[in-house]
Amino acid sequence: MDVGRHIEGEFAVDTEPAHRGAHHVQSLERGLAVIKAFHADAAELTLSDVARSTGLTRAAARRFLLTLADLGYVRTDGKYFSLTARVLELGYSYLSSMTLPEVAQPHLEHLSAGVHESSSVSVLEGTDIVYVARVAVSRIMTVSINVGTRFPAYATSMGHVLLAGLSKAELEAYFVVAKLDRLTDRTVTAPDRLREELAKVTEQGWAMVDQELEEGLRSVAAPIHDRRGRVAAAVNLSTHASRTTAESVQRDLVPPLLETARAIEADLAIGAPGRAHG
Repeated sequence: MDVGRHIEGEFAVDTEPAHRGAHHVQSLERGLAVIKAFHADAAELTLSDVARSTGLTRAAARRFLLTLADLGYVRTDGKYFSLTARVLELGYSYLSSMTLPEVAQPHLEHLSAGVHESSSVSVLEGTDIVYVARVAVSRIMTVSINVGTRFPAYATSMGHVLLAGLSKAELEAYFVVAKLDRLTDRTVTAPDRLREELAKVTEQGWAMVDQELEEGLRSVAAPIHDRRGRVAAAVNLSTHASRTTAESVQRDLVPPLLETARAIEADLAIGAPGRAHG
C-alpha cells in the first residue's frame, strides 16, 4: 500500500489530502483509477490485480468494477475483467472538444505526401505524449500507433518539444515523477543530459530523437503554439534510420516540418479548419 494511506472500512483512504479542495469527489477519483489500471500490458485483470494496482480493498474494487460493468465500460467472464470499446467515448469527448485534430489532419496529409514519411500530432499528458492526429505512410515501429497511443515523453521527439515548452517549475515537477527507463542503448536517462537537450530544443526550435524510443526509429518534431504563445502540442515526422541520416533529416525534413507547424498555428489562431496547401 502507498505511504500515507490507510484502510478505513472498505476503502484505502488518503491521509494527505491537503492539496485537494473541499469539492474533491474521492469516489470519482477511485473509479478513474480502476479504469486506468488497465493498459496494453494488463488488458485483462482479476479483482485482486485491480485492488493491488489501485490500492483499494477487494470489496471496494469489486463495487467499482461491477458499476463500470453495469455502465458498459467493463466486461467480465466472472474471473477476469477488461475494458470495452465504450471507454473510447471518454477520450473522444476530449478530442472532439478540441479543434486541434481537425485543424492538423489536412496539414499532416499534405506534409506526409510531400516527404513520404509518417507524421503525427501529440499533446503532453502527465509524463507521456498522447497522439491526437496521425498520417501513417508506412509502419516502421514494432507497435501500431493510433490516435490515443501513448509513449514516454523523455524518449520521443514530440516529448522533447513539449517538455521544452514547460515552465521551469513544471519541468522540475516532471522530473520528480518521471521514470527514465533505458529503452534502447541510445536512450537518454540522465536528468542533467535531458535538461541540456531540452535547452537545445528551446534554442533551435525543433527536436530530433535518434533511436531512443526504438532501434531504427529516427524522428524530428516541432512545437505548435496556442494563441498565447505557449507550446500546446507538437508535430513530428518519423523515419527509419536505415534510409536516412541525421544530416538528411535536418536538411530535408525539418524545413517542411516547421512550415507545417506554422500553418497549423495560423489555422488555430483563426479557429478555422486547416486546408491542405497547394
